[in-house]
Amino acid sequence: MSIENEQDYEADLVVLLDDEGNEHEFEIIDEIENDDGYFMALIPTLRDAEGEIADADEYYIFEVVNVDGEEQLSEVEDEELLDKLADIFESRYAQAMEEEEE
Repeated sequence: MSIENEQDYEADLVVLLDDEGNEHEFEIIDEIENDDGYFMALIPTLRDAEGEIADADEYYIFEVVNVDGEEQLSEVEDEELLDKLADIFESRYAQAMEEEEE
């Protein structure tokens, strides 16, 4: 039996290393490119190396930077910029949820 409205979903995943060398898997939930740079919003997956359950409301914002021709993720140090980006990401998420309900 097949479902007519079935949609394939494949998450965009990245693995980041913490300061102790532990791997943590994240899903890319949104990306923004603007005058301030190129940024990604990530949420932890349940497949964390430590086996910890991720907080569903928790997400992280990283800047994508080019280092020696390779893209890397960097923490956003500027609190004002971080707040601005969080507002944009959360607004876009709310809009997507509204559209999904329709």
